[in-house]
Amino acid sequence: MIDPQSFGDLSSLDVGGFAPKPTTLTPGQQEAARKLWSSEDGLTSIGVWECTPGHFTADRTGGGEYCHILSGRATVCNSDGSASRDIGPGDLLILPQGWTGEWIIHAQMRKLYIISAAASG
Repeated sequence: MIDPQSFGDLSSLDVGGFAPKPTTLTPGQQEAARKLWSSEDGLTSIGVWECTPGHFTADRTGGGEYCHILSGRATVCNSDGSASRDIGPGDLLILPQGWTGEWIIHAQMRKLYIISAAASG
């Protein structure tokens, strides 16, 4: 039997301790995340992520990401500097599989993420 799962207020959910952001371009930038669910095949994961202000690179070649912004503000752009988007609370950002780019977090950000990878075949 498959049981449905639900999670309460994601804006106050404990995401655990903060650690250095591995792809940061801003010394001292930190992030924390809590995975809420993942599919049995490992191709889809859902969780909450939070990051302090700063600038970092991102690579979604292994799986697309859907981001529902819960708090904070950021600018996201393609790795070539094109298609800049300003995002904030309530926004949905879609980063298709294959996307690479940069994030500039202006105010500490928290998002619900869904990462989904295509099955290799």
